[in-house]
Amino acid sequence: MSGARRKARRRAVEVLYEAEVRGIPVDEVIERRLAQPEPPINEFTEHLARSIDDRRARIDELLDDYAIGWTLERMPVVDRNILRMGAYELLWASDIPDGVAIAEAVGVAKELSTDESPNFVSGLLSRLMENKATLAL
Repeated sequence: MSGARRKARRRAVEVLYEAEVRGIPVDEVIERRLAQPEPPINEFTEHLARSIDDRRARIDELLDDYAIGWTLERMPVVDRNILRMGAYELLWASDIPDGVAIAEAVGVAKELSTDESPNFVSGLLSRLMENKATLAL
C-alpha cells in the first residue's frame, strides 16, 4: 500500500509542479491528466492535489514563516511543492500520522529533488509539526 501511496503523492507533486511552472490552474492539469491513459492519476492523487491547492495561501504563508534562511520564492519549485504536500498532510489530513506525513514528503524529495532536499524538507516540516497545535487554522 505505501508504494502505491508514495507514487500517488509523487504524482500529486507533479500536478502541482506542472500547474505552477505553466501558470495554469491545478484543476486544468488534473482534467488533462485524467483524459490521458499514462501516467495514471488516481482518486488519492486528485484529492491531494486539489486539497493542497485549496489551502495553498495558508500553506505558503507557513512555509515562508518557518523556512530558516529561505524565502518561498527562492526554493526550487519541486521542493516548494513537496513541502506544500507535506505541510497539508501534517496539518489537515487527520488520517495521516505526523511521522508518515514527514517521511512520505522526505521520500518524494529523495526521488524528485537534490541530495540536500530531504534534510531541508524534514527540518522544515519538523518545525511545523512542533507548532502544529497553533497552525492548523
